[in-house]
Amino acid sequence: MSAVLSTGGRAVVDALVAHGVDTVFGIPGTHNLAIYAAMQASPINHVTPRHEQGAGYAADGYARLSGRPGVVVTTTGPAILNAAASAAQAYSDSVPVLFIAPGMPSDHPSGYNGLLHEVRSQIDAMSAVVAHAQRVTSVAEIPHAVAQCFAAMTTGRPRPAYLEIPLDLLEAEASVVPEAPVVAPSIVPAESVVAAAAELIGTAQRPLIVAGGGASRASAEVLAFAEKIDAPVVTTANGKAVVREDHPLALGAGVQLSSTLDLVRDCDVVVAVGTELAPADWWWGPMPETRLVRIDIDPLAVATNAIPEVAVVGDAASVLADLTARIAAAAGRAESGADRAAAWRATLTADARRLGAAYVGLAESLAEVLDDEAVIVADQSMSCYYGLMGNLPRYAPRSFMYPAGLGTLGYSLPAGIGAMLAEPGRQVVAVLGDGGVMFSLAELATAAHAGVALPVVVVDNGGYGEIRNEMLERDETPLSVDLPTPDFVGVARALGCEGVDAASYAEVGPAVRKAFSADRPTLIYVREPAV
Repeated sequence: MSAVLSTGGRAVVDALVAHGVDTVFGIPGTHNLAIYAAMQASPINHVTPRHEQGAGYAADGYARLSGRPGVVVTTTGPAILNAAASAAQAYSDSVPVLFIAPGMPSDHPSGYNGLLHEVRSQIDAMSAVVAHAQRVTSVAEIPHAVAQCFAAMTTGRPRPAYLEIPLDLLEAEASVVPEAPVVAPSIVPAESVVAAAAELIGTAQRPLIVAGGGASRASAEVLAFAEKIDAPVVTTANGKAVVREDHPLALGAGVQLSSTLDLVRDCDVVVAVGTELAPADWWWGPMPETRLVRIDIDPLAVATNAIPEVAVVGDAASVLADLTARIAAAAGRAESGADRAAAWRATLTADARRLGAAYVGLAESLAEVLDDEAVIVADQSMSCYYGLMGNLPRYAPRSFMYPAGLGTLGYSLPAGIGAMLAEPGRQVVAVLGDGGVMFSLAELATAAHAGVALPVVVVDNGGYGEIRNEMLERDETPLSVDLPTPDFVGVARALGCEGVDAASYAEVGPAVRKAFSADRPTLIYVREPAV
């Protein structure tokens, strides 16, 4: 490609367009205006959240649903630091989001001199929460740096990246050479390792598949493999509906249930695909000792939290397809996989209903109005991890988006906006608690401005319910967890949304159905009933 004369800001935007970026989330500021000047003449759709953390969560939701990296543009200092929590959440859940921000000028003195938005080391701060971070040193380097960031995000385990550009370079002009996207290489496991996994799995009499978020883009392969080895499938939160939850082998998202440990003990071989088997996935205690096969794109993850007998490092889809072709169909077992799944499904369902008793009515009300492709964008709230995760069946991969790992609050509302912009034809519902929604309530204005028909369900349990319960379990008097309830419906209307005060869970589903056809977002407020 031939060189072109470009400002640094134009070089950033052109490189994003070259990498297929169609949507950017961010807020203009004094130091990034050269990027915004270039974006005006580009095909990129810019979305302006009301807080940079919201920008990060929106880009995360966009990336999770679309499968393409999300992009955030902020200004220096407080702006990019506001986005740091969302970057850490994307890292925790293996979501590719590129954070771009100007940094101090290339000739900035090494000591603090009080320049606007100055922080001691912005790139060090962001390096702590992303997988890849770099700072360019010239305008000419920008296309290459963008290509490197995309390569880092899309090779191996997807995770966020940070690109810092000295603010003086954004306005400077230089000759730049456009750079095409890097084609990520495939990770091919050793033949001997795949053969060992096939031999172990092929001898199993009571196999089980545990599927995590790393299997969410290998849904067809997980199903074909499960049917070939006749094994039930249980998932983590972000693996929910990798196998649609009405399939005879599906056990749903159940690793958060204590009875799942008994299920694992009952199996003679467990195949864990794309999961860290992590405490943040709500495993109740350490994974029981078992003959374990782990399949993961991340060579560090295959021996984390549980040591496998066979560790296969590779892409979930290709490894599972290879194993499916190698292993003979299960035959001669005393009990079929479907019969085993039916028995354990009854146990896990009862466990889920006990754990989420306060929210079963909410799950049932939503189930009546959602189609098979509908997406629930969950928050780190009791209504989601105790209620909907185990009690609301889903039927498509990535149809339950949840901030596991880091466990942030306020994720759902902005992530729901990003998801709707990624796939406008899908039903998307954001669900939050009354405590969590206050972390990102301003993003109702963003949703209204974007004109998305997003139902936002706020379940009120009077504050930080989980922490209140933990204090009580410690025989302590709850402190600072009981919050006054704002007029959520009134706030929603003031910010350009519809507002509905639901008297019970039974009214939530019909309100959601109506919200899908509205010309703006709808906040649906409901109080958690006493159980």
